[in-house]
Amino acid sequence: MLLTIGMLGILSLIFGLLLGYTSVRFKVEGNPIIEQINSHLPQMQCGKCSYIGCHPYAEAIANNEVAINQCLPGGESTMLALARFLDREPIPLEAPEEVVPTKLLAIIDETACIGCTKCIQACPVDAILGAPKWMHTVIAQECTGCELCVIVCPVDCIKMAPVPATLSRWKWPHPSQI
Repeated sequence: MLLTIGMLGILSLIFGLLLGYTSVRFKVEGNPIIEQINSHLPQMQCGKCSYIGCHPYAEAIANNEVAINQCLPGGESTMLALARFLDREPIPLEAPEEVVPTKLLAIIDETACIGCTKCIQACPVDAILGAPKWMHTVIAQECTGCELCVIVCPVDCIKMAPVPATLSRWKWPHPSQI
């Protein structure tokens, strides 16, 4: 009787270790479709699609909760790439074409900045550098032009300026958008 209980205990331990190992070894890290949809989005994290970032919007698209035409910064090219990838019908953008902006860059008037840090807290990509009660500045290479910092600035010292397309600022299109 003790031998049987001992053998069952040893077998339970072996199977438990085997199941634990396989659950760690063969773990699936989320839905790969969501990651592929997210790779087609412009990664501006601007919230103009009514989601807090590109990844939650990609999740909603993958779950068929929202249409593929909500991304204004991505424009028609992103919508067409998503339609091709997901084998869906292309649909017009949610906003008219003239509303879709070109690439913008936040510019802080450093003489008017009071150092309140509201823009730093609002920036989804940490493109604003500064400290409390000190002037702030924008890291141009990191700024996505989402305009979230403009909304929260209490002294209106942040303006958006179009970024001219130059060879150093050119962004190659995603292979699926060609």
